[in-house]
Amino acid sequence: MSNPGVPPVIGVIGGSGVYEIDGLSNTQWRRVDSPFGEASDELLFGELDGQKMVFLPRHGRGHRIPPSELNFRANIDVLKRAGVTDILAVSAVGSLKEELPPGHFVLVDQFIDRTFARTKSFFGTGLVGHVGLGHPTCGRMADAVEAAIQEVGIPYQRGGTYLTMEGPQFSTLAESNLYRSWGCDVIGMTNMPEAKLAREAEMCYCPVAMVTDYDCWHPDHDHVTVDAIIAVLMGNADNARALVKATAPKLSGRTETCEKGCQTALDTAIITAPDARDPALIKKLDAVAGRVLGG
Repeated sequence: MSNPGVPPVIGVIGGSGVYEIDGLSNTQWRRVDSPFGEASDELLFGELDGQKMVFLPRHGRGHRIPPSELNFRANIDVLKRAGVTDILAVSAVGSLKEELPPGHFVLVDQFIDRTFARTKSFFGTGLVGHVGLGHPTCGRMADAVEAAIQEVGIPYQRGGTYLTMEGPQFSTLAESNLYRSWGCDVIGMTNMPEAKLAREAEMCYCPVAMVTDYDCWHPDHDHVTVDAIIAVLMGNADNARALVKATAPKLSGRTETCEKGCQTALDTAIITAPDARDPALIKKLDAVAGRVLGG
């Protein structure tokens, strides 16, 4: 039996401003259906120097879908069905620290989830699962991304806490200062429950947060405007595409299951007794959890 997650297929979830991948060959947009509903868009299949790649625009082409209305479960499910093993998740964020100015990238390794209007698990009544999330991102992927980001020459920080807010409104000043007091580095609206669902689907997940603004706490940025964010966002998007192109070869050729445990996260997660499991839910989880459920 082959090792889970081998050979690697790299999935890229593009956030605000990142709607395509440069250099892809043999490309084809293709719809992938999910039992969890409609994904944000079709998937773009292609190859980058021989490495299989799959791209999903998180908000849909044209940025049609706001953060709270994203179908996170369908997005992760269709990527899993497409064979994706490693997810590089790119998103625009606000900075909560002076030393992280607009234009910097952060290789996020922790989250605080303050969202409240989103379905956050593939599991539920009839099939209960509890995955570990102490380390919610893949350190192996982060090593590759860091090497690539150094090659491209983008200013960055390795490690940081991403505060995920519900949105779509930006923070109040009181909220922004509260999150700063918690030691958070950046704030955004999209990486949760995305990271949780990727772990449930046994997929490596590496978020790259692109700073567009200082959020409203900063004395020179007392209010956030969409126009100001877009100006920085376009420059960040160019860097993000260059980063994806440089990262892909560093993730190619893996012959073993991820040593960080991402791709075996369900080995001890399912708690519902086999004779009490809901057959309908098992069927829905054929892609996400088929490895352990026998789907």
